[in-house]
Amino acid sequence: MLDDLRRACVEDLPDIIKIYNEAIKDGISTSDTKMVSVEEKLAWFNAHDEAHPILVKAYCGRIIAWISFQPFYQNVPVYAQSSFINIFIDKNFQGKKLGQQFLKEAIEQAQEGTIKTLLALIFADNPASLKLFKKLGFKEWGHLSHVACVDGIDKDLLVLGLRIQE
Repeated sequence: MLDDLRRACVEDLPDIIKIYNEAIKDGISTSDTKMVSVEEKLAWFNAHDEAHPILVKAYCGRIIAWISFQPFYQNVPVYAQSSFINIFIDKNFQGKKLGQQFLKEAIEQAQEGTIKTLLALIFADNPASLKLFKKLGFKEWGHLSHVACVDGIDKDLLVLGLRIQE
């Protein structure tokens, strides 16, 4: 049974890191290229606040997906209403339309807060993520050619945006 999307607690961090490390292996979902540990990500976890939470979805008590909101240009007040959004899904649950449901729920929760604009940074060679975000109304707002090099391969980065509040 799927649990409601909820705020992550520190006890969820090992499962969050497990899913994230799976994404590092695939090479198209994150710019990190080396596995990370819970200890390395503890400060990142603790930096999330009420306006920029980490949300998790569980199935039978096990975390199967997480979404994080992060400030766009942290500590620059004019950007306080904009946030980066990331979603990571356990590889065993990908391709089942769960990402669309989770992302939709997260956007709805964000609309209740102070965030007005969501931004997603997605590698151009990640068609699944591009399709997911575009299905929920994100538009391509920028194309940065060859700005990343992953395993010796230059990659383009797309900036997708969605205005969620006026």
